[in-house]
Amino acid sequence: MRRPLPPAERAAGPVVVSGVSSDAHTWNLVFLHLLIEECGHAVRNLGPCVPPDLLVSACLDAVPSLIVLSSVNGHGHRDGLDSIRAVRAEPRLAGVPVVIGGKLDVTGELAPERTRRLLDAGADAVCTDDTGVHRLRAILASRPAHTPLAA
Repeated sequence: MRRPLPPAERAAGPVVVSGVSSDAHTWNLVFLHLLIEECGHAVRNLGPCVPPDLLVSACLDAVPSLIVLSSVNGHGHRDGLDSIRAVRAEPRLAGVPVVIGGKLDVTGELAPERTRRLLDAGADAVCTDDTGVHRLRAILASRPAHTPLAA
């Protein structure tokens, strides 16, 4: 059910971290921000309740190397689909990998068909179980660290 992430062939931009539109939680985004920085990547954290159009606009500005969507309210599978579809509809973001994770279903276990829908919509990885953090670390390790432009 997992497809390989696109290769990291261009200069590494920041990792964009975002909540989905209906999720007001922030602790997950702070955790991800710190984890991603610990792994050597710059982060642009958009915060909670980010609608798809704002996500796309912010990603066009940031030129990210990776987009990480997170949800803990249990509606991430639905809102994540909207966000992923919006990102994939923008040709300039076509090559940017998207990872979604957290509690994406109110039951706590994402049904395989919902995982498939997220992947079919354009997510490169869906991280929902106890191995999600380890998987994200592996994804980050496979991507070049952010190198800021010289002043």
